[in-house]
Amino acid sequence: MLRSLALAGVCVMLAGFALSSPMPPLSLSARLAAPGGTSPMVPSARIDALLARLPHRQGQVPGDGGVALHWLAFDPGDYRLHYRYLGQGERFPEFSMQASAPAAGAAPPAPRGTVILLHGWMMDGGSLLPWALQLAQGGYRTIALDLRNHGRSGQAPSGYGTREGQDVAAALRALDARGEISGPVHLLGVSYGAATAIFAARELGPRLRSVVAMESFDNAGQAIRAMVPHMLSRPPERLGDYLALPLARWQYGGSGLDQAIAAADRRLGLDLDRVDVGQALAQVPACVLLLHGRDDAHIPVAQGRALAAAAPRARYLELAGEDHLTLPLRLDRLSGVVEDWFARAGNDGGPCPLPAAPASGWTHRADAAALTPERRRGAPAPARPPPGGRQGLGGGRPGS
Repeated sequence: MLRSLALAGVCVMLAGFALSSPMPPLSLSARLAAPGGTSPMVPSARIDALLARLPHRQGQVPGDGGVALHWLAFDPGDYRLHYRYLGQGERFPEFSMQASAPAAGAAPPAPRGTVILLHGWMMDGGSLLPWALQLAQGGYRTIALDLRNHGRSGQAPSGYGTREGQDVAAALRALDARGEISGPVHLLGVSYGAATAIFAARELGPRLRSVVAMESFDNAGQAIRAMVPHMLSRPPERLGDYLALPLARWQYGGSGLDQAIAAADRRLGLDLDRVDVGQALAQVPACVLLLHGRDDAHIPVAQGRALAAAAPRARYLELAGEDHLTLPLRLDRLSGVVEDWFARAGNDGGPCPLPAAPASGWTHRADAAALTPERRRGAPAPARPPPGGRQGLGGGRPGS
């Protein structure tokens, strides 16, 4: 049993816009235009050490316009995965994870389908390793992509899901030609990767069976306007923050944030206020499950509710007690939900199934028809009694 990967949860699955440190003044437009590398909180050496002991395949395929995209694949098998969510640590949510290679000589079973995994901003495909192994253990071939400007993929203008969605469609075609795609195709994306999954689903049309989108934004410009004040409201963590944070708050208060977004628009050749994920979602023929933590302050829950209201066939789960950092870590609550969705969702134009209840905690389940005008504007969801559900996997201890 491998015990070398016990990781602080935020270190590998910090999703979307949760930047690793406060933005220094005058650099926000650059930070919005490109991630500038992988977050230093990602323990790449530990991830690589585990990958060296697990059977997998990796390579590169061309995305839209020829940008090189790195991919990492696992076949179905018993990886003896033991995952345990440990709750809030000293600074961040934490989990432990153990895994090992399937028994030697055992032929992998035929995949139930293929799941393409799409990570958040400043992350890479390896950051979704817990989900990749969980779903591979559940019988799926999993393929984690490094999005453009991330990980080992090439550089190209960011699209806040629009251009990346075209990349995913191109990568899937290339992987299919190589024999890497088997059975129905599903997408699982987190935050920036969730928006990418929705745009990709529109591109792929009937080729895609279903989507799970965790904590996606509805509109890129609105998401930035919510995220930046939240990040700058945090208390100082380092000595330099005592100077940098007040300067950044002054720089990006009032019209300063709008000016930074406009500068990013010019860098990208893209109007971030017109990156409309809800409009794309309404055009997706596949069944889409939207997941959002009710306590999310990076991408407020109002954006998740707006997405659900935009697409009559989408299903929506809102989890009380979860935020932008904790939600993707809750394999104990959500792995059964995700696997059940992939097993039952169809793309035949009929009604999408109701999602299974998470393992524990209060949850609001809805589709667009259940969202009143007040709910569409982001009013709190009514309290519901705790549902029953599946139990997650345990094991391990917190890591550093």
